[in-house]
Amino acid sequence: MSTDAIAPNLIPDMQPIAAATPFDDLDVVVADHQQRIFRFLLASLREPDLAHTLTQETFLRAWSTRASFRGDCSIATWLTRIALNLLRDHTRTQRFRFWRRASTNAVDATEIASILPHPDSSPDARLIAAEQVSLVWESVGTLSDRQRTVFLLRFLDEMELPEIAAATGLPISTVKSHLYRALAAIRTRHAAPTRETP
Repeated sequence: MSTDAIAPNLIPDMQPIAAATPFDDLDVVVADHQQRIFRFLLASLREPDLAHTLTQETFLRAWSTRASFRGDCSIATWLTRIALNLLRDHTRTQRFRFWRRASTNAVDATEIASILPHPDSSPDARLIAAEQVSLVWESVGTLSDRQRTVFLLRFLDEMELPEIAAATGLPISTVKSHLYRALAAIRTRHAAPTRETP
């Protein structure tokens, strides 16, 4: 009797082992990318509790669909794409309720502005920096959804244009266009009035 004939009968429920994915060690993936995803969602939503919830949902969705990760983009890009889709779903279904809650629970830009300037800077410099951050946040809030998303991914998450294109599913030329328009809108809004000298 051959051992080949016996082996299948000994382990009848043997399943083929799935290929390893980068998400097999979810703790490492979360540790490496959680702050970035949370920061993007917080800047987009300006509601810490909701940003935290969608961050958790992003990693839950990544874990449950890890087999579909093909590796044709980075893990950060794939997670950002998931977070962006969750953000879109949320804003589509909760748009009116979101804006009502955001007006009462919104993150005040002045709260985070004190963190940004160097601690050795003068109180005047910190006040000016806080005012500038507040003005930029106001301007970012007036951008269209796509312009705001591209702007935040570029300058908050420091993603390169090809990564933004992959995360948003937009062609790179469209990403460039939205970024250019967002920057133009912010610059126009914050252009210092020039004095004409006689």
